[in-house]
Amino acid sequence: MPTDTRAAIDHLCDWFESLSPASLARLGEFYTADARFKDPFNEVQGLPAITRIFEHMFENLNEPRFVVTDRLVDGEQGFLVWEFHFRFRRFDTITPQVVRGGSHLRLASDGRVSEHRDYWDAAEELYEKLPLLGGLMRWLKKRAQK
Repeated sequence: MPTDTRAAIDHLCDWFESLSPASLARLGEFYTADARFKDPFNEVQGLPAITRIFEHMFENLNEPRFVVTDRLVDGEQGFLVWEFHFRFRRFDTITPQVVRGGSHLRLASDGRVSEHRDYWDAAEELYEKLPLLGGLMRWLKKRAQK
């Protein structure tokens, strides 16, 4: 039974913005059992694999949270523009970090996500913020611009 895509995307955004280790149990309400997920570090399929990605996030970062700043809906797909706020657990736990990116979502006929692809620049948004590696990344970026 087809669903209202905009309402499904809005519901998903609310869940993302309140994501917690406990709310991961609800992943099946928002993703199909065989959903595919891809970001700069992962390419997986299925609820257990997607759940592990979010569990890893909570294990390795302090205070991770998503803020959806814009959303576009067209037919059975949507695009979310977001900010991901967190603090590094292993490095400087005081300094807040922000990664800006977007997610392309394809929804199944029941309104759940069947494909989720994240787009963000890992070099600029993450590697440049790491101790030691950040300095090297900034140097490489300057060299490439010449």
